[in-house]
Amino acid sequence: MSASHERKLALLGGRTLAYEQAGNTSSPIVVLYLHGAFTIGEASKPSSVILSKGVHYVAPTLPGWGNTSSPLPSTSYVDCILSDMTVLLNHLYPEGSRNITLYVAGGSYGTAPAQILYGAPYEKFPYGRRIAGLLLLGAISPFYYHRDYAKHMSWGNYIMAGPPARYVPFNLVARLVKLALAKRLSTVEGAEKFLQDTVFGKMGEAERKEFAQWRDAQRLEEGETERKMARNVMRSVATSWDGLLLMPQADWGFRPGGLDEEHSRPPILITSSKDDQMSPEGFAKYLVANYKNARMKSVGGGHLSILYHLDEVWTEFLAVVP
Repeated sequence: MSASHERKLALLGGRTLAYEQAGNTSSPIVVLYLHGAFTIGEASKPSSVILSKGVHYVAPTLPGWGNTSSPLPSTSYVDCILSDMTVLLNHLYPEGSRNITLYVAGGSYGTAPAQILYGAPYEKFPYGRRIAGLLLLGAISPFYYHRDYAKHMSWGNYIMAGPPARYVPFNLVARLVKLALAKRLSTVEGAEKFLQDTVFGKMGEAERKEFAQWRDAQRLEEGETERKMARNVMRSVATSWDGLLLMPQADWGFRPGGLDEEHSRPPILITSSKDDQMSPEGFAKYLVANYKNARMKSVGGGHLSILYHLDEVWTEFLAVVP
């Protein structure tokens, strides 16, 4: 998808919020999708289920990634997410902003800001009262409260996202990752090799066959998915690397098991993949055990495998849409 499809919203303090949208842009039923690490808000091909429901699909780019500005120095990551999403929804629905039905979804790292919206105080995120459901694809848990989170990690993720990333001073681990990847992710070819090393090359034989079947069903050429993802990886860090540097700061702002009844009213669907090393199944199990209104859908395969089941996941998640 070319950058010409991306829209930019001016924010206070000289900041910018980039986003894309698809579907029925005047629909009062809104799906707000929050992306994972090393990508951007992208809406070139949402699930046909979303389009068939007449939903307005909105995909913002998170702070520090792509063309979305980092938080102001005086603003926490949590407050920045809440403010940005409030301003975006006010912008998209200036006449009937309080009458929308909002479905919040996130993938991988994007499940952190998705949960931040779900549990936020209503005075900071008024649209929280409009949330009808939360979808977490390859969820991560709040490390501050999930004390055993590191036990579920591979060694690579333990270093990059576990205790070393959180506790080594000066955000040194994230800065070293940036130093190691900066040149590599400056080209589509380098980004594609990065994805082969971290995602596509990790597939087992059964998942490779499933991926090929999904690709054929989507009428995609061999390598097309990899190239598209690589372009988005490159775009995500072309402006700055602040998104990566902000990741260790992500904090829900609440304990999942401590939400009141009103916040716990919207149902949560959490998906996990049995062999996913980036978003281990142990994270999803923690969330299901602690949120009061959550259920889990598990599939085989690794980090990418939920992609092959997206239509059925969206169908189940949006089942209550009129």
